[in-house]
Amino acid sequence: MQQEKYNAHLAILLANTIFGLGVPVTSYLLSDWTSPMGYMAFRCFGAAAIFWAISLFLPKEHVERRDLITILIGGLLGFVISQSLTAWALEYTTPVYFSLIATLTPVATMLLAALFLGETITRGKSLGVVIAILGAALLVFAGWTSGTGKNDPLGITLGILSLLTWAIYLIITRHVSQKYTAVTQMKWVFLISSIAVLPWAYNELPVSRLVAEPHASGWMGGVCAMVFIVVFATVLGYFLIPYAMKTLRATTVSVYTNLQPVVASLVAMFIGQDVFTWDKPVAGVLVLLGAWLVTREQ
Repeated sequence: MQQEKYNAHLAILLANTIFGLGVPVTSYLLSDWTSPMGYMAFRCFGAAAIFWAISLFLPKEHVERRDLITILIGGLLGFVISQSLTAWALEYTTPVYFSLIATLTPVATMLLAALFLGETITRGKSLGVVIAILGAALLVFAGWTSGTGKNDPLGITLGILSLLTWAIYLIITRHVSQKYTAVTQMKWVFLISSIAVLPWAYNELPVSRLVAEPHASGWMGGVCAMVFIVVFATVLGYFLIPYAMKTLRATTVSVYTNLQPVVASLVAMFIGQDVFTWDKPVAGVLVLLGAWLVTREQ
């Protein structure tokens, strides 16, 4: 049992490192190579094809109808809606701002768990919520005057909506994650995701520069970036999440989101996607402190 917990913590640590790397890569793709919905279409179709291909070589699992509905709803929330909001957020704000906002995920998960699962909120957790909200508010107000994105307040708002849908996904899929393998869950998640984005993909994929301009300068770099997003930030990352949730609580899984801003911020500033300003580390400390207070009693 102890080894299973260790493996689960390692899996979620790796997943969030990959997600953190995926933030600046996504920002690069959206700025040069594809639209937000074109980006989503590449992810959905690629991940669905890979997971269904892998499932052909594994024992077939029967999924109860009620659980299948939960998986499908979870897929729409945790991938289609959450990741579409992420893509749109990165259209308007920078990877650093978005990643700092993402660290509010443990706070949102804790509040939703208390609301829907009856988990107790202690005084320490309440203090953590207040501190984390102050950190998020600092990003919003500083973004109005000193942000480097196209529209930081709008991007930050979309980022908050993205983390809320992700927190709901973690909570509602906790039960099914303990019953079925990650491949079984993800093949259905990305099938419904592909169906959901198909109306937009029909119009947007053909005009994406990744499809329409194969001879453009730097095209191979764009392709490699998209391969990273599909194979690592989607297939591997979303495989590791339900694997970890077989052993860990949703709130514990969500706290590892705090690793994402560290990775994303370092990479984004290193490659010149963002600049260092005073509010980023201050907001980061407040949000991370709030998240730690929320989860230290788990």
